[in-house]
Amino acid sequence: MNVNFYERIEDERLRFAVIVARHHGKWVLCKHRERDTYELPGGHREPGEPIMDTARRELQEETGAMEFSIEPVCVYSVIGENRVNQSGEECFGMLYAADIEAFHGELHSEMEQVLIIDELPAQWTYPDIQPLLVEEYLKRLNAVKKV
Repeated sequence: MNVNFYERIEDERLRFAVIVARHHGKWVLCKHRERDTYELPGGHREPGEPIMDTARRELQEETGAMEFSIEPVCVYSVIGENRVNQSGEECFGMLYAADIEAFHGELHSEMEQVLIIDELPAQWTYPDIQPLLVEEYLKRLNAVKKV
């Protein structure tokens, strides 16, 4: 499994939006009803949907976020077979960063729980992908702070 990062790519090639979400400095992660692992909010782009709208929709559906700011971080790609990419061909997504101010009371998605935690979990749903997305987010965040 290879994960690569890019500044941009043709919009029509973006299939996923994944969001590194924070709430008052803590990590916001999701637990799917059918799994015992944790994941960043995110998901598939709907036909004709702008990728930023995908990110907003997925963040709201999977975390119950009501008030938040969100911005793109970078494009990422995954090469290799996984649960959402049976072919193993290079598949592209947009990585976003969100700061959530307020949550809705209930979830309307496949997620059963939202975790707001200080430390990242050891049990990831996509252990070969999502920790690398967080690492890239942190690297870029730290580069901005140094400027």
